[in-house]
Amino acid sequence: MSENLRKKLTIELKNLSIGYISGNKRKVVSEGITSGIYQGELTCLLGANGTGKSTLLRTLSAFQPKLSGTICILGRDNSSYSEKELAKLISVVLTEKLDIKNMEVREVVGLGRSPYTGFWGKLEQKDEQVVDRAIALVKIESLGKRMIDTLSDGERQKVMIAKALAQETPIVLLDEPTAFLDFPSKVEIMQLLHQLSRQTDKTIFLSTHDLELALQIADKIWLMDSQAGLRIGTPEDLSLDGSLSNFFTRKGISFDQETGLFKIENQYDRQIKLSGHGQRYLMARKALLRNGINASRQADSPLSIKAVDNGFLISQEDKVLATAVTIEELLAEIVTR
Repeated sequence: MSENLRKKLTIELKNLSIGYISGNKRKVVSEGITSGIYQGELTCLLGANGTGKSTLLRTLSAFQPKLSGTICILGRDNSSYSEKELAKLISVVLTEKLDIKNMEVREVVGLGRSPYTGFWGKLEQKDEQVVDRAIALVKIESLGKRMIDTLSDGERQKVMIAKALAQETPIVLLDEPTAFLDFPSKVEIMQLLHQLSRQTDKTIFLSTHDLELALQIADKIWLMDSQAGLRIGTPEDLSLDGSLSNFFTRKGISFDQETGLFKIENQYDRQIKLSGHGQRYLMARKALLRNGINASRQADSPLSIKAVDNGFLISQEDKVLATAVTIEELLAEIVTR
């Protein structure tokens, strides 16, 4: 039995068309979307700018109307829910940095309880417990008394995720949650979201430009392509059926089906024989290619390089011309020859 058949379908789309209506003009961004999003999975929405990622997220979160088709949330058409009911079903984390000042982290997380509190937003004991649990899940207990405007971008994003968790919705939608973060923080946030999908059994659906991270961490990929349309599957299935290769096939980029990652194709105008094994061989090959030299065991060249335990031997006609310990020294020797 498919794993999806054992999981609860939380969002079901049938022949959905998304876009904009301005006056008498109707602009379709994407159409014919039919698929489902499941509980306990991290699903990443990938695609070039203009393919409709943000439009789809805004439509799913009811921030803008669909053009046609149906969106079912937990078996009901989303148009049948009131705003208050939707606020208890879907929480949203946006790309934009919120300009919040003079509020402590715990107070911001507590804003996630607004669908459940009265007019004055007073938190009862149960609400405080939910806030505690959300903060613990995101592991930001030490930040509770900090002012929100003193946090780093990565810390602030964790707070916004905790706020979404405090909203206690089965569905969390995120629009480019790693957009303003450095690379270590991007990895940390993506890993956190994956862990949360398992720990909380929530449906977590996000758009991202961080392709390589998404391919390594996501359970499902939604690949929006203006030419090929929408392709959906695990990163591995989309690799095997060629969808990712077709998506990445553009000047300077290719997709390695063996590793399941994309790579940059460097141009080269020279070849050199490189022998050896292991990491030293691979790193030398990578560095030489970046400098316009295609190095391989099969290359036919008078000059040759051998990766050895303590560095590199540079030879011509079996005569050692020079040695190098580091990649930098190797490049200095080779580029000038």
